[in-house]
Amino acid sequence: MSNPLFWKPTSKEIQKSRLSDFANEVGFHGHDFEALYRWSIENREEFWRSVWHYTEVQGTLGLTTLNAGDDFVRSKWFIDSTLNFASNLMRYNDDRIALVAVDETGKRTTCTFAELNDHVKQLAAYFLSLGLEEGDRVAGYLTNSIACCVAMLATAQLGAIWTSCSPDFGVVGALDRFGQIAPKLLVACEAYTYGGKHFDVRPAATEISKQVSSIEKIVWVSSDRQISPIDISSASGTPHTDPREYPFNHPLYVMYSSGTTGKPKCIVHGAGGTLLQHLKEHQLHIGLTRDDVLFFYTTTGWMMWNWLMSSLATGCTLILYDGAPFFPDDYALLNLIDSEGITHFGVGAKYLSSIEKRELRPKDELNLASLTNILSTGSPLSHESFDYVYGEVKSDVRLASISGGTDLLSCFVLGNPWSPVFRGEIQGPGLGMDIDVVDDRGQSITEQKGELICRSSFPSKPLRFWDDPEDALFRRAYFQKFENIWVHGDFAEKSSVTNGYVIHGRSDAVLNPGGVRIGTAEIYRQLEPLAEIQDGLCVEQEWEGDTRVVLFVVLREGISLDDNLKDRIKRSIRRNASPRHVPAKIIDVPAIPLTRSGKIAEIAVRDVVHGRKVTNATALSNPECLDHFRNRKELLH
Repeated sequence: MSNPLFWKPTSKEIQKSRLSDFANEVGFHGHDFEALYRWSIENREEFWRSVWHYTEVQGTLGLTTLNAGDDFVRSKWFIDSTLNFASNLMRYNDDRIALVAVDETGKRTTCTFAELNDHVKQLAAYFLSLGLEEGDRVAGYLTNSIACCVAMLATAQLGAIWTSCSPDFGVVGALDRFGQIAPKLLVACEAYTYGGKHFDVRPAATEISKQVSSIEKIVWVSSDRQISPIDISSASGTPHTDPREYPFNHPLYVMYSSGTTGKPKCIVHGAGGTLLQHLKEHQLHIGLTRDDVLFFYTTTGWMMWNWLMSSLATGCTLILYDGAPFFPDDYALLNLIDSEGITHFGVGAKYLSSIEKRELRPKDELNLASLTNILSTGSPLSHESFDYVYGEVKSDVRLASISGGTDLLSCFVLGNPWSPVFRGEIQGPGLGMDIDVVDDRGQSITEQKGELICRSSFPSKPLRFWDDPEDALFRRAYFQKFENIWVHGDFAEKSSVTNGYVIHGRSDAVLNPGGVRIGTAEIYRQLEPLAEIQDGLCVEQEWEGDTRVVLFVVLREGISLDDNLKDRIKRSIRRNASPRHVPAKIIDVPAIPLTRSGKIAEIAVRDVVHGRKVTNATALSNPECLDHFRNRKELLH
């Protein structure tokens, strides 16, 4: 890979970064990120203890850092350390604004750190009065709101386990998740608004509580109670003011895989590993301070919501948005940068592609003086989106593409304040994350596409899968290909020149015509410059003893897929990728199926194309569009 340089930190920016402060504290001299990364891998126990001290984790640090460290699955971090996750996120108790909730109607609600502490303590007392005990599960069927944050923190403060999904999942989608883990309480919003339409959640939440026999009570969040699920002025009981510390590996969250190939996996994450990993990413990689304002467009069903919540431990202000990204107008999210003074603006890669297709010019329409960082994740960020951000959004911003997943509740590769930003590349690996790109034999490779793997354990490794006592499902998910090595399922490439990374798509969706492995993102990026195409999805179809590449495209209004446009698409792909990448079939469809976190659902379409059942269409935000891929006559010859 050889890509143009788009951004480079100044000497002053490097010197005043939190990463430099940390490096000085651990006795590391110089600002060579690759060297610091190698040190963090070769001295991982010292590194993670240093992160604990530097980020001032509130808790009791024991003597043992890592137990059974040579066995990835059995390894345990900080087994004699204790902490309370909620107390760490509520360590600040002052009049600074902790949370700002904005919805698409323009309604704005704020909550200070002191108010957040009060509401969490009162709700924790209420949960205790309902019989909630350590280890019980609380399910949130909620929008991205202050009330959801309060409910999560109250749950964590009591040592119970929080899990959530957004109310647009519907009854079946929620049952596929909550039905597996037997929650005691369901915290649900009564209604929400999306795209100008009002949705009543009460019938769905009531049905969920009927079908999940373990649910003893629904705690409702009404539209006039934006900050807490209960009215603290009339709540009975004294506030819960003495939260205890729990073991580092005490369960905190149950997260869910996307579930597009079956019922979602229930992934159990620990309090300490989640906290330590997020503190590292927020402070050392992203560079957050108390003076920053962080925004990430997410729902409560995506891991980025949990990631966002943890930044309370750094003391910055969080902006929570509830609603459609382009309602009431195309600038709905972008306007928040100026109105709220956002310093770190986080979105899915799909959003950046969409605003480019809509021909928005934020640099001309907005001030953007506060904006220093743009974060992107959810799917690979195309080279063309880098061009767009630096050409039409802001030229001196640090564009940090990040990639990891629900599986680790954090990132394997992400940005950092020392390294330059090159076109199309993620800046580098996460400190303490022993990652590599390997071929099918497990050999390290650069300048070639291969499997993204992790060779050794890290603190946010899942504690287990739910109802998987022998770790059989856990081992099958990540350790089936290489012994004792985590195979993440991303098709990736590392540059030997810049040490940056490119993610080419999911390895389980890799195309393999004629035995040549092709990442779907390699094809998608060739569609970006074509103004006629709004979106695309690529799958391989089994054909005549081999496979062939099939490309589905969504066209802009008024455009038809004629032979001329097909030829232009093929020429673009052949010229900029290779002849092997050229699709055998190009077919137009009205919409592309997406998961609820905005990821393209390639595997679901592949199953439809081959006449196989899509086992969990409820994981999709628009499952009805799968019908447009079914029984296509173009695929019969």
